[in-house]
Amino acid sequence: MLMLPALLAGLAAWLLVSTSPRAGATWTWPPVLVGTAGLAGWGAVSGSLPARPGVVMVAGCLAAAGGRLIWQRRRDRHARAVTAAGVLDACDVLAAELAAGRPPGHALAEAARRWEGLAPVVQAWSLGSDVPGAFRRAASSPGASDLRVVAAAWQVAHHSGNGLAHAVVRVASRIRAQQQTQRVVTSELASARATARLLAALPLVALGMGSGAGGDPWRFLLERPVGWGCLVGGLGFGVAGLWWIEAIADQADPG
Repeated sequence: MLMLPALLAGLAAWLLVSTSPRAGATWTWPPVLVGTAGLAGWGAVSGSLPARPGVVMVAGCLAAAGGRLIWQRRRDRHARAVTAAGVLDACDVLAAELAAGRPPGHALAEAARRWEGLAPVVQAWSLGSDVPGAFRRAASSPGASDLRVVAAAWQVAHHSGNGLAHAVVRVASRIRAQQQTQRVVTSELASARATARLLAALPLVALGMGSGAGGDPWRFLLERPVGWGCLVGGLGFGVAGLWWIEAIADQADPG
Protein backbone atom coordinates (compact mmCIF):
# COMPACT_ATOMS: atom_id res chain seq x y z
CA MET A 1 0.00 0.00 0.00
CA LEU A 2 2.89 2.34 0.59
CA MET A 3 3.86 2.19 -3.06
CA LEU A 4 0.46 3.45 -4.25
CA PRO A 5 0.91 7.13 -3.28
CA ALA A 6 4.36 7.18 -4.86
CA LEU A 7 3.07 5.65 -8.08
CA LEU A 8 0.09 8.01 -8.24
CA ALA A 9 2.29 11.05 -7.60
CA GLY A 10 4.74 9.98 -10.25
CA LEU A 11 1.94 9.29 -12.74
CA ALA A 12 0.41 12.72 -12.12
CA ALA A 13 3.73 14.47 -12.72
CA TRP A 14 4.36 12.43 -15.86
CA LEU A 15 0.92 13.29 -17.29
CA LEU A 16 1.59 16.96 -16.64
CA VAL A 17 4.85 17.01 -18.57
CA SER A 18 3.92 14.58 -21.35
CA THR A 19 0.95 16.59 -22.65
CA SER A 20 3.21 18.39 -25.12
CA PRO A 21 4.24 16.07 -27.97
CA ARG A 22 7.79 17.44 -27.87
CA ALA A 23 8.27 17.36 -24.11
CA GLY A 24 10.38 14.22 -24.09
CA ALA A 25 12.55 15.46 -26.93
CA THR A 26 13.23 19.03 -25.85
CA TRP A 27 12.99 18.92 -22.09
CA THR A 28 15.03 16.78 -19.72
CA TRP A 29 13.00 17.44 -16.57
CA PRO A 30 10.30 14.72 -16.78
CA PRO A 31 12.43 12.04 -15.04
CA VAL A 32 13.32 14.57 -12.33
CA LEU A 33 9.68 15.49 -11.78
CA VAL A 34 8.57 11.88 -11.66
CA GLY A 35 11.32 10.95 -9.25
CA THR A 36 10.69 13.94 -6.99
CA ALA A 37 6.95 13.40 -6.89
CA GLY A 38 7.39 9.70 -6.20
CA LEU A 39 9.89 10.41 -3.42
CA ALA A 40 7.57 12.94 -1.85
CA GLY A 41 4.60 10.58 -1.99
CA TRP A 42 6.63 7.74 -0.51
CA GLY A 43 8.07 9.89 2.26
CA ALA A 44 4.73 11.44 3.22
CA VAL A 45 3.22 7.99 3.81
CA SER A 46 6.15 6.00 5.13
CA GLY A 47 7.53 8.76 7.36
CA SER A 48 11.04 8.38 5.97
CA LEU A 49 10.86 11.93 4.58
CA PRO A 50 9.54 14.91 6.57
CA ALA A 51 6.09 15.91 5.37
CA ARG A 52 6.85 19.60 4.95
CA PRO A 53 9.74 19.17 2.44
CA GLY A 54 7.68 16.54 0.64
CA VAL A 55 4.75 18.90 0.20
CA VAL A 56 7.06 21.68 -0.96
CA MET A 57 8.60 19.33 -3.53
CA VAL A 58 5.20 18.25 -4.85
CA ALA A 59 4.05 21.88 -5.07
CA GLY A 60 7.27 22.85 -6.81
CA CYS A 61 6.88 20.00 -9.32
CA LEU A 62 3.30 21.05 -10.01
CA ALA A 63 4.22 24.70 -10.50
CA ALA A 64 7.23 23.86 -12.69
CA ALA A 65 5.30 21.44 -14.90
CA GLY A 66 2.35 23.80 -15.31
CA GLY A 67 4.55 26.79 -16.00
CA ARG A 68 6.51 24.85 -18.58
CA LEU A 69 3.36 23.74 -20.42
CA ILE A 70 1.95 27.28 -20.54
CA TRP A 71 5.31 28.65 -21.70
CA GLN A 72 5.47 25.97 -24.42
CA ARG A 73 2.02 26.98 -25.66
CA ARG A 74 3.03 30.65 -25.82
CA ARG A 75 6.29 29.77 -27.62
CA ASP A 76 4.41 27.69 -30.20
CA ARG A 77 1.98 30.56 -30.77
CA HIS A 78 4.87 32.96 -31.31
CA ALA A 79 6.51 30.53 -33.75
CA ARG A 80 3.27 30.30 -35.73
CA ALA A 81 3.08 34.09 -35.93
CA VAL A 82 6.67 34.35 -37.17
CA THR A 83 6.01 31.67 -39.80
CA ALA A 84 2.84 33.40 -40.96
CA ALA A 85 4.72 36.69 -41.37
CA GLY A 86 7.41 34.90 -43.38
CA VAL A 87 4.79 33.30 -45.62
CA LEU A 88 3.20 36.67 -46.32
CA ASP A 89 6.58 38.23 -47.14
CA ALA A 90 7.41 35.34 -49.47
CA CYS A 91 4.05 35.63 -51.22
CA ASP A 92 4.56 39.37 -51.74
CA VAL A 93 7.96 38.73 -53.32
CA LEU A 94 6.57 35.90 -55.44
CA ALA A 95 3.71 38.07 -56.67
CA ALA A 96 6.03 41.00 -57.44
CA GLU A 97 8.48 38.83 -59.36
CA LEU A 98 5.76 37.19 -61.41
CA ALA A 99 4.08 40.52 -62.13
CA ALA A 100 7.42 41.83 -63.37
CA GLY A 101 7.56 39.02 -65.92
CA ARG A 102 10.20 36.88 -64.21
CA PRO A 103 10.13 33.10 -64.81
CA PRO A 104 8.34 31.08 -62.11
CA GLY A 105 11.55 29.32 -61.08
CA HIS A 106 13.36 32.61 -60.49
CA ALA A 107 10.34 34.00 -58.62
CA LEU A 108 10.24 30.95 -56.36
CA ALA A 109 13.95 31.24 -55.63
CA GLU A 110 13.56 34.89 -54.65
CA ALA A 111 10.58 34.05 -52.41
CA ALA A 112 12.55 31.23 -50.76
CA ARG A 113 15.21 33.76 -49.76
CA ARG A 114 12.55 35.54 -47.68
CA TRP A 115 11.18 32.35 -46.12
CA GLU A 116 13.33 29.22 -46.15
CA GLY A 117 10.29 26.95 -45.89
CA LEU A 118 9.84 27.32 -49.66
CA ALA A 119 13.14 25.58 -50.40
CA PRO A 120 11.40 22.22 -51.11
CA VAL A 121 9.10 24.03 -53.54
CA VAL A 122 12.10 25.45 -55.41
CA GLN A 123 13.61 21.98 -55.51
CA ALA A 124 10.37 20.51 -56.85
CA TRP A 125 10.34 23.12 -59.63
CA SER A 126 13.97 22.39 -60.50
CA LEU A 127 13.28 18.66 -60.76
CA GLY A 128 10.06 19.12 -62.72
CA SER A 129 8.08 17.59 -59.87
CA ASP A 130 4.68 18.47 -58.41
CA VAL A 131 4.96 22.14 -57.37
CA PRO A 132 1.39 22.44 -55.95
CA GLY A 133 2.04 19.29 -53.91
CA ALA A 134 5.25 20.81 -52.57
CA PHE A 135 3.32 23.93 -51.62
CA ARG A 136 0.78 21.81 -49.75
CA ARG A 137 3.51 19.95 -47.89
CA ALA A 138 5.06 23.26 -46.90
CA ALA A 139 1.62 24.41 -45.73
CA SER A 140 1.61 21.64 -43.12
CA SER A 141 4.06 23.67 -41.01
CA PRO A 142 2.33 25.52 -38.13
CA GLY A 143 1.43 29.00 -39.32
CA ALA A 144 1.92 28.28 -43.03
CA SER A 145 -1.57 27.00 -43.85
CA ASP A 146 -2.17 29.90 -46.27
CA LEU A 147 0.18 28.23 -48.72
CA ARG A 148 -2.63 25.82 -49.57
CA VAL A 149 -4.33 28.72 -51.33
CA VAL A 150 -1.10 29.46 -53.21
CA ALA A 151 -0.95 25.78 -54.22
CA ALA A 152 -4.51 25.92 -55.55
CA ALA A 153 -3.79 29.14 -57.47
CA TRP A 154 -0.60 27.65 -58.91
CA GLN A 155 -2.41 24.50 -60.00
CA VAL A 156 -5.28 26.38 -61.65
CA ALA A 157 -2.91 28.75 -63.45
CA HIS A 158 -0.78 25.82 -64.62
CA HIS A 159 -3.79 24.07 -66.16
CA SER A 160 -5.23 27.23 -67.72
CA GLY A 161 -1.87 28.44 -69.02
CA ASN A 162 -2.15 32.07 -67.87
CA GLY A 163 -2.99 34.32 -64.97
CA LEU A 164 -0.43 33.00 -62.47
CA ALA A 165 0.89 36.44 -61.49
CA HIS A 166 -2.63 37.83 -61.03
CA ALA A 167 -3.67 34.78 -58.97
CA VAL A 168 -0.68 35.04 -56.64
CA VAL A 169 -1.27 38.80 -56.19
CA ARG A 170 -4.84 38.12 -55.14
CA VAL A 171 -3.71 35.34 -52.79
CA ALA A 172 -1.16 37.68 -51.16
CA SER A 173 -3.87 40.32 -50.68
CA ARG A 174 -6.15 37.72 -49.12
CA ILE A 175 -3.43 36.55 -46.73
CA ARG A 176 -2.68 40.15 -45.73
CA ALA A 177 -6.36 40.82 -44.97
CA GLN A 178 -6.59 37.64 -42.90
CA GLN A 179 -3.51 38.54 -40.91
CA GLN A 180 -4.87 42.03 -40.22
CA THR A 181 -8.00 40.42 -38.81
CA GLN A 182 -5.85 38.04 -36.79
CA ARG A 183 -3.89 40.93 -35.27
CA VAL A 184 -7.15 42.57 -34.16
CA VAL A 185 -8.38 39.34 -32.55
CA THR A 186 -5.02 38.71 -30.89
CA SER A 187 -4.99 42.21 -29.40
CA GLU A 188 -8.49 41.66 -28.01
CA LEU A 189 -7.46 38.32 -26.50
CA ALA A 190 -4.40 39.86 -24.87
CA SER A 191 -6.58 41.51 -22.22
CA ALA A 192 -8.19 38.18 -21.32
CA ARG A 193 -4.79 36.52 -21.00
CA ALA A 194 -3.47 39.39 -18.87
CA THR A 195 -6.52 39.20 -16.60
CA ALA A 196 -5.98 35.47 -16.12
CA ARG A 197 -2.35 35.99 -15.16
CA LEU A 198 -3.36 38.73 -12.73
CA LEU A 199 -5.93 36.50 -11.06
CA ALA A 200 -3.37 33.70 -10.80
CA ALA A 201 -1.01 36.05 -8.94
CA LEU A 202 -3.65 37.30 -6.48
CA PRO A 203 -3.17 34.40 -4.00
CA LEU A 204 0.47 35.42 -3.60
CA VAL A 205 -0.64 38.99 -2.93
CA ALA A 206 -3.13 37.71 -0.34
CA LEU A 207 -0.39 35.68 1.37
CA GLY A 208 1.84 38.75 1.51
CA MET A 209 -0.97 40.88 2.93
CA GLY A 210 -1.75 38.22 5.51
CA SER A 211 1.86 38.08 6.61
CA GLY A 212 2.03 41.87 6.80
CA ALA A 213 -1.12 42.01 8.92
CA GLY A 214 0.44 39.86 11.63
CA GLY A 215 -0.86 36.50 10.49
CA ASP A 216 1.15 33.46 9.52
CA PRO A 217 -0.51 31.93 6.42
CA TRP A 218 2.69 30.19 5.34
CA ARG A 219 2.81 28.21 8.55
CA PHE A 220 -0.77 27.07 7.97
CA LEU A 221 0.04 26.01 4.42
CA LEU A 222 3.27 24.19 5.24
CA GLU A 223 2.68 22.63 8.65
CA ARG A 224 -0.92 21.39 8.63
CA PRO A 225 -2.52 18.67 6.50
CA VAL A 226 -5.41 20.98 5.58
CA GLY A 227 -2.88 23.60 4.52
CA TRP A 228 -1.04 21.06 2.39
CA GLY A 229 -4.24 20.28 0.57
CA CYS A 230 -4.96 23.98 0.08
CA LEU A 231 -1.45 24.59 -1.24
CA VAL A 232 -1.37 21.73 -3.73
CA GLY A 233 -5.02 22.15 -4.71
CA GLY A 234 -4.66 25.91 -5.16
CA LEU A 235 -1.60 25.50 -7.36
CA GLY A 236 -3.36 22.82 -9.37
CA PHE A 237 -6.49 24.93 -9.92
CA GLY A 238 -4.37 27.98 -10.74
CA VAL A 239 -2.34 26.15 -13.37
CA ALA A 240 -5.49 24.53 -14.79
CA GLY A 241 -7.18 27.94 -15.00
CA LEU A 242 -4.28 29.50 -16.87
CA TRP A 243 -4.13 26.54 -19.22
CA TRP A 244 -7.89 26.71 -19.82
CA ILE A 245 -7.77 30.43 -20.65
CA GLU A 246 -4.89 29.84 -23.07
CA ALA A 247 -6.77 26.97 -24.73
CA ILE A 248 -9.95 29.05 -25.12
CA ALA A 249 -7.96 31.97 -26.51
CA ASP A 250 -6.17 29.74 -28.99
CA GLN A 251 -9.52 28.37 -30.18
CA ALA A 252 -10.79 31.91 -30.76
CA ASP A 253 -7.57 33.04 -32.45
CA PRO A 254 -7.82 32.52 -36.24
CA GLY A 255 -4.08 31.82 -36.35
